[in-house]
Amino acid sequence: MDQRRSQREQDGYRTPSVSELQHLLLDNMSPRGPVNQVWPNIYIGNAATARDKSTLFNMRITHIVNAAHGPYHVNTGSRFYTDMSVDYYGVEADDCSDFNLSPYFNPVAKFIRAALSQRGKVLVHCAMGVSRSATLVLAYLMICENLTLLEAINAVRRHRDICPNAGFLSQLRRLERTLAWERDYKMAAYKP
Repeated sequence: MDQRRSQREQDGYRTPSVSELQHLLLDNMSPRGPVNQVWPNIYIGNAATARDKSTLFNMRITHIVNAAHGPYHVNTGSRFYTDMSVDYYGVEADDCSDFNLSPYFNPVAKFIRAALSQRGKVLVHCAMGVSRSATLVLAYLMICENLTLLEAINAVRRHRDICPNAGFLSQLRRLERTLAWERDYKMAAYKP
């Protein structure tokens, strides 16, 4: 995987600006429905999907990340799913550009990775399944699947239109730089 990153850097990859990312995300948008599988066993959906227990059961969802947790958002929570065999992770996030979602990137990535290692199926949702939930899935793909931000966006957009707000895009750009720095630091530390 480090060889893939090194090759990207040699090929001149650079993290796109927020405006470039917004242009990419808004280009050729078309509705895709309330829930879509965007990566093997990872789904992004909206609040209606999260509340539809029969749909969740039929999809065999085993883990849910609610990126709009709380009484003033999508108020489901682990109590809502007590009659189902579902592990729940709630993130009480606002979909506004000044909300700092980045403290949740690693914990949510760890939750998703653990679910997938148990052969689970994960629904990541917010109100519309476009901004908060998409941001958390993009962060997972960057942290655990070693994708660049642009690769992660393109992978998800093949299956669902997403549009993280400008603040979330900035946080994902910072994540990409941090991951690159950590990788470079580790490589330098292991040189003989």
